[in-house]
Amino acid sequence: MTLIIILIILALIFEFINGFHDTANAIAMSVSTKALTPRFAVVYAGILNFVGAISFTAVAKSIGGKIADPLQIENGVVVVIAALIAAIFWNLFTWYFGIPSSSSHTLIGSVAGAVIFGSGIGFINWEGFTDIIKALIISPFLAFAVGFIIMHILKVVFKNANPQRTNRGFRTFQILAAGLAAFAHGGNDGQKTMGIVVFALVAGGFQSTLDVPFWVQVICATAIGLGTMVGGWRIIKTVGGKIFKIQPIHGFAADLSSFTVMQTATLLGVPVSTTHVSSSSVLGVGSAKRFRGVNWGVATRIITTWVITLPISALLAGIVVTILNLFL
Repeated sequence: MTLIIILIILALIFEFINGFHDTANAIAMSVSTKALTPRFAVVYAGILNFVGAISFTAVAKSIGGKIADPLQIENGVVVVIAALIAAIFWNLFTWYFGIPSSSSHTLIGSVAGAVIFGSGIGFINWEGFTDIIKALIISPFLAFAVGFIIMHILKVVFKNANPQRTNRGFRTFQILAAGLAAFAHGGNDGQKTMGIVVFALVAGGFQSTLDVPFWVQVICATAIGLGTMVGGWRIIKTVGGKIFKIQPIHGFAADLSSFTVMQTATLLGVPVSTTHVSSSSVLGVGSAKRFRGVNWGVATRIITTWVITLPISALLAGIVVTILNLFL
């Protein structure tokens, strides 16, 4: 029971960090264009993160059962504790340096690494794990395409409109789109921690199914909502201003693109990286506006971090679980 309590505390810490680490996914555009004040934006996003996280459970079941079978994992609670410690460390490291890395990659990589080093590579459900990796790879390309298409349509529709009047009008629409993006972020990201808590509960013999208890939904949704309200301003600056110069019409297009991809994934029970989706939507919108206007140097740095996150997280979790198994 003591280990389960420790695990739940770590899960809530990770979910809280996930909230402020990924705040930029939902509100960077609206803050950058001054459609929302920073203080209001984080509260607005935090509330909608909570609502989104408590509304769905399909992604949680995918995380809880697709990477590995919790019933077959020896010392499954210790494995999940190790994964959470590694994920928390990497999230804090990338947050400190303002790098919009993926909390989803971090968590999934950490769980896989902890299972491999803690129980053995044969305990990974490679079919389910591969399905998750495919979704993580495909979703940013899809978000880029959706962002590019939406922005291109808006350019055609408003090509003869007064730019100042158009942007004033889109500030209102941008507020709505930012709220939808925050809801979708909570709906997908909020469930991932729920999933590994359920994984640990099943592995520890506290329940026999992958159904998410309501109390797990509430505490995880609350943690990610509160974390979002704290805000991750270093990453907001990167996503909201360093990729290309954002105007309200661009922010609307990017947030609407992010919502479309993330919410579709959530309804299908597919975990995706909200950081990947949000940043790729911005890149797609920026490319539709003017390809050369995108700061591809920043984009390259972001993509590099995405690539290295999975293996680094897996290795960190492997080291942690090896150490824990010496003492527990």
